[in-house]
Amino acid sequence: MVELIVFAIAGVVVLGGALGVILTPNTTRAALSLVATLFGIAVLFIAQDAHFLAAVQVIVYAGAIVVLFLFVMMLLGVDRDEDLRIEPLRGQRWAAIAGGAAFLAVVLVALLAGERTLTGQRGSLLFDQGLDPNIVLIGRDLFTNHVLAFEATALLLTIAVVGAVVLVRKVSNESTRPTDEEVSS
Repeated sequence: MVELIVFAIAGVVVLGGALGVILTPNTTRAALSLVATLFGIAVLFIAQDAHFLAAVQVIVYAGAIVVLFLFVMMLLGVDRDEDLRIEPLRGQRWAAIAGGAAFLAVVLVALLAGERTLTGQRGSLLFDQGLDPNIVLIGRDLFTNHVLAFEATALLLTIAVVGAVVLVRKVSNESTRPTDEEVSS
Protein backbone atom coordinates (compact mmCIF):
# COMPACT_ATOMS: atom_id res chain seq x y z
CA MET A 1 0.00 0.00 0.00
CA VAL A 2 2.84 2.37 0.85
CA GLU A 3 4.56 1.62 -2.46
CA LEU A 4 1.40 2.53 -4.34
CA ILE A 5 1.12 5.86 -2.52
CA VAL A 6 4.80 6.67 -3.15
CA PHE A 7 4.43 5.69 -6.82
CA ALA A 8 1.29 7.82 -7.22
CA ILE A 9 2.84 10.91 -5.63
CA ALA A 10 6.12 10.53 -7.54
CA GLY A 11 4.17 9.91 -10.75
CA VAL A 12 2.16 13.10 -10.27
CA VAL A 13 5.38 15.05 -9.62
CA VAL A 14 7.06 13.56 -12.72
CA LEU A 15 4.08 14.18 -15.00
CA GLY A 16 3.44 17.65 -13.59
CA GLY A 17 7.08 18.60 -14.02
CA ALA A 18 7.16 17.20 -17.56
CA LEU A 19 4.04 19.17 -18.48
CA GLY A 20 5.64 22.26 -16.92
CA VAL A 21 8.72 21.78 -19.12
CA ILE A 22 6.59 21.51 -22.24
CA LEU A 23 3.87 24.07 -21.55
CA THR A 24 5.71 26.85 -19.71
CA PRO A 25 6.85 29.66 -22.02
CA ASN A 26 9.35 30.97 -19.44
CA THR A 27 12.65 29.10 -19.78
CA THR A 28 13.63 29.47 -16.14
CA ARG A 29 10.35 27.98 -14.95
CA ALA A 30 10.71 25.20 -17.51
CA ALA A 31 14.17 24.34 -16.14
CA LEU A 32 12.79 24.29 -12.60
CA SER A 33 10.00 22.01 -13.79
CA LEU A 34 12.72 19.75 -15.20
CA VAL A 35 14.31 19.65 -11.73
CA ALA A 36 10.97 18.54 -10.27
CA THR A 37 10.71 15.82 -12.91
CA LEU A 38 14.23 14.59 -12.17
CA PHE A 39 13.57 14.50 -8.43
CA GLY A 40 10.37 12.54 -9.02
CA ILE A 41 12.32 10.03 -11.10
CA ALA A 42 14.87 9.76 -8.28
CA VAL A 43 12.04 8.87 -5.88
CA LEU A 44 10.89 6.19 -8.31
CA PHE A 45 14.46 4.82 -8.39
CA ILE A 46 14.47 4.65 -4.59
CA ALA A 47 11.15 2.83 -4.64
CA GLN A 48 12.77 0.22 -6.92
CA ASP A 49 15.78 -0.12 -4.57
CA ALA A 50 18.06 1.52 -7.13
CA HIS A 51 19.71 3.84 -4.63
CA PHE A 52 22.84 4.40 -6.70
CA LEU A 53 20.77 5.55 -9.67
CA ALA A 54 18.73 7.83 -7.43
CA ALA A 55 21.90 9.45 -6.11
CA VAL A 56 23.27 9.89 -9.64
CA GLN A 57 19.92 11.30 -10.74
CA VAL A 58 19.93 13.97 -8.05
CA ILE A 59 23.63 14.81 -8.01
CA VAL A 60 24.47 14.69 -11.70
CA TYR A 61 21.26 15.44 -13.56
CA ALA A 62 19.22 17.63 -11.22
CA GLY A 63 22.19 19.17 -9.49
CA ALA A 64 24.83 19.83 -12.10
CA ILE A 65 23.29 19.72 -15.55
CA VAL A 66 20.07 21.63 -14.89
CA VAL A 67 22.01 24.28 -12.99
CA LEU A 68 24.31 24.52 -16.01
CA PHE A 69 21.25 24.95 -18.27
CA LEU A 70 19.93 27.71 -16.03
CA PHE A 71 23.30 29.43 -15.96
CA VAL A 72 23.64 29.38 -19.75
CA MET A 73 20.05 30.53 -20.29
CA MET A 74 20.40 33.42 -17.90
CA LEU A 75 23.84 34.33 -19.23
CA LEU A 76 22.62 34.48 -22.82
CA GLY A 77 19.33 36.15 -21.91
CA VAL A 78 16.95 33.68 -23.51
CA ASP A 79 14.07 34.67 -21.29
CA ARG A 80 12.83 37.10 -23.93
CA ASP A 81 10.19 36.13 -26.48
CA GLU A 82 11.24 35.01 -29.95
CA ASP A 83 9.24 33.89 -32.94
CA LEU A 84 10.00 30.16 -33.21
CA ARG A 85 8.18 29.88 -36.53
CA ILE A 86 11.16 31.46 -38.30
CA GLU A 87 13.64 28.81 -39.43
CA PRO A 88 17.25 29.95 -39.76
CA LEU A 89 17.98 26.88 -41.91
CA ARG A 90 15.41 25.81 -44.46
CA GLY A 91 14.21 22.26 -44.04
CA GLN A 92 15.76 21.73 -40.62
CA ARG A 93 12.46 20.70 -39.05
CA TRP A 94 11.76 18.10 -41.73
CA ALA A 95 15.32 16.81 -41.42
CA ALA A 96 14.90 16.59 -37.64
CA ILE A 97 11.60 14.71 -38.03
CA ALA A 98 13.18 12.28 -40.51
CA GLY A 99 16.22 11.79 -38.27
CA GLY A 100 14.02 11.21 -35.23
CA ALA A 101 11.90 8.69 -37.11
CA ALA A 102 15.03 6.88 -38.31
CA PHE A 103 16.44 6.82 -34.77
CA LEU A 104 13.14 5.47 -33.42
CA ALA A 105 13.15 2.76 -36.08
CA VAL A 106 16.69 1.72 -35.16
CA VAL A 107 15.81 1.57 -31.47
CA LEU A 108 12.67 -0.49 -32.16
CA VAL A 109 14.59 -2.91 -34.37
CA ALA A 110 17.24 -3.27 -31.67
CA LEU A 111 14.61 -3.95 -29.01
CA LEU A 112 12.73 -6.42 -31.15
CA ALA A 113 15.89 -8.24 -32.24
CA GLY A 114 16.23 -9.74 -28.78
CA GLU A 115 18.40 -9.39 -25.73
CA ARG A 116 22.08 -9.84 -26.38
CA THR A 117 24.22 -8.63 -23.54
CA LEU A 118 27.98 -8.77 -23.31
CA THR A 119 28.01 -8.33 -19.53
CA GLY A 120 26.80 -11.89 -18.94
CA GLN A 121 30.00 -13.40 -20.33
CA ARG A 122 32.51 -14.60 -17.75
CA GLY A 123 35.49 -13.72 -19.94
CA SER A 124 34.51 -10.10 -20.32
CA LEU A 125 36.96 -7.25 -20.05
CA LEU A 126 35.47 -6.16 -16.72
CA PHE A 127 36.78 -9.20 -14.91
CA ASP A 128 40.10 -9.25 -16.76
CA GLN A 129 41.07 -5.75 -15.60
CA GLY A 130 40.53 -6.49 -11.91
CA LEU A 131 37.72 -4.02 -11.24
CA ASP A 132 35.98 -4.01 -7.89
CA PRO A 133 33.22 -6.63 -7.92
CA ASN A 134 30.72 -4.08 -6.58
CA ILE A 135 31.30 -1.83 -9.58
CA VAL A 136 30.83 -4.82 -11.87
CA LEU A 137 27.60 -5.72 -10.09
CA ILE A 138 26.31 -2.13 -10.32
CA GLY A 139 27.16 -2.01 -14.01
CA ARG A 140 25.56 -5.37 -14.65
CA ASP A 141 22.44 -4.40 -12.70
CA LEU A 142 22.25 -1.01 -14.38
CA PHE A 143 22.48 -2.38 -17.91
CA THR A 144 20.24 -5.42 -17.37
CA ASN A 145 17.57 -4.83 -14.74
CA HIS A 146 17.34 -1.02 -14.89
CA VAL A 147 18.22 -0.34 -18.51
CA LEU A 148 14.79 1.10 -19.35
CA ALA A 149 14.96 3.65 -16.53
CA PHE A 150 18.56 4.48 -17.47
CA GLU A 151 17.62 5.02 -21.12
CA ALA A 152 14.55 7.06 -20.18
CA THR A 153 16.75 9.35 -18.10
CA ALA A 154 19.22 9.67 -20.97
CA LEU A 155 16.36 10.47 -23.36
CA LEU A 156 15.00 13.11 -21.00
CA LEU A 157 18.45 14.69 -20.74
CA THR A 158 18.88 14.65 -24.52
CA ILE A 159 15.52 16.35 -24.98
CA ALA A 160 16.55 18.99 -22.43
CA VAL A 161 19.81 19.65 -24.29
CA VAL A 162 17.98 20.01 -27.61
CA GLY A 163 15.46 22.34 -25.98
CA ALA A 164 18.24 24.47 -24.51
CA VAL A 165 19.93 24.71 -27.92
CA VAL A 166 16.65 25.70 -29.59
CA LEU A 167 16.03 28.37 -26.97
CA VAL A 168 19.54 29.80 -27.21
CA ARG A 169 19.72 30.03 -31.00
CA LYS A 170 19.77 33.47 -32.57
CA VAL A 171 17.45 34.29 -35.44
CA SER A 172 19.31 36.13 -38.17
CA ASN A 173 17.42 39.14 -39.40
CA GLU A 174 18.53 41.22 -42.37
CA SER A 175 17.51 44.48 -40.69
CA THR A 176 19.81 43.89 -37.71
CA ARG A 177 22.93 43.09 -39.75
CA PRO A 178 25.42 45.94 -40.10
CA THR A 179 25.91 47.36 -43.55
CA ASP A 180 29.26 47.30 -45.36
CA GLU A 181 29.73 50.98 -44.57
CA GLU A 182 29.20 50.41 -40.84
CA VAL A 183 31.67 47.53 -40.81
CA SER A 184 34.40 49.45 -42.65
CA SER A 185 34.19 52.48 -40.34
